[in-house]
Amino acid sequence: MRMYDIVIIGAGPAGASAALLTAKAGKSTLVVDSDQSITKRAWIENHYGVEAISGPDLIAVGVKQAKKFGAEFVQGKAVQVVSGEGSVSVRTEDGASYEAKHIILATGTGLTEALAEASGIAVKPGTEPRVKTILDADAAGRTSVAGVWAAGAAAGVSVHTIVTAGDGAKVAINVISEINGERYVDHDVLKS
Repeated sequence: MRMYDIVIIGAGPAGASAALLTAKAGKSTLVVDSDQSITKRAWIENHYGVEAISGPDLIAVGVKQAKKFGAEFVQGKAVQVVSGEGSVSVRTEDGASYEAKHIILATGTGLTEALAEASGIAVKPGTEPRVKTILDADAAGRTSVAGVWAAGAAAGVSVHTIVTAGDGAKVAINVISEINGERYVDHDVLKS
């Protein structure tokens, strides 16, 4: 089985944003997505830098950006995450298994509770309307299970796409920094 640097569960704004940064940083990145993002039903007029966009189009742009830098995407519903000696694995509903040094859970509002329960990840009450349970993560995104991180609505930030995308980026930067052993910064500059 191939060992990835990072496996991200969820390709909504938080997951795709995280994948964009991790792949651009040269980390082998796999995104496992169940195609159940609430963003797929959204019309968005409050996302910085975009006048207006449908949720499906926003997700498609995020996936395209991450793929540009080498992120891989597979369809699947994560059902369990298991932390091992120096690695973490994710098992999907169809029996597939993927292994990584780190996993970022960006499951939005849908898969969080069942996945956490099956994986022994601590949860706490949600703070957003209609979000009953979120993953218990620290400010950097670390959960109670070694090597497992949480980002976006699954970690309790506002469900607005701009906020979840930013949180996915924040957690990705923290994971990259941990892998590299120093703070990671990615600033491109205009070409003259």
